[in-house]
Amino acid sequence: MTDASPDIQRLKTRPEFLACARAPSAARGAVVIQARPREDADSLIRVGFTATRKIGGAVVRNRAKRRLREAARVLLPQFGRPGTDYVFIARNGTPARPWPRLLDDVKSALISLAADSENRAPGPAAPSSPSPLERASS
Repeated sequence: MTDASPDIQRLKTRPEFLACARAPSAARGAVVIQARPREDADSLIRVGFTATRKIGGAVVRNRAKRRLREAARVLLPQFGRPGTDYVFIARNGTPARPWPRLLDDVKSALISLAADSENRAPGPAAPSSPSPLERASS
């Protein structure tokens, strides 16, 4: 049986995470997700996970990342966009959030990021409004 879902790989190096940090993000409930479309738009989805010390010690951070990994495993094949890098960032409520609500948070953020990327599709550049200095000189 063949599965048509896109391949999912992990982000592992700091430059990959930093590239996603400059990309659009969506914060929902107990999670923040950053999404960066790649130039090599293949069918590969790459994903990374992070949790800062603000949310707790190593045990709490590891639990939060395990929960985010499982949520990504369940939802990215359905709601992720091929050719995109995602970074899931745990927030304070991630370790204790009820599982259905955490899944709703992740799903909502992924849908929002997909809609935003469709709105930002490359096209003709919109004319910029004149700066205050340009308006004063006219």
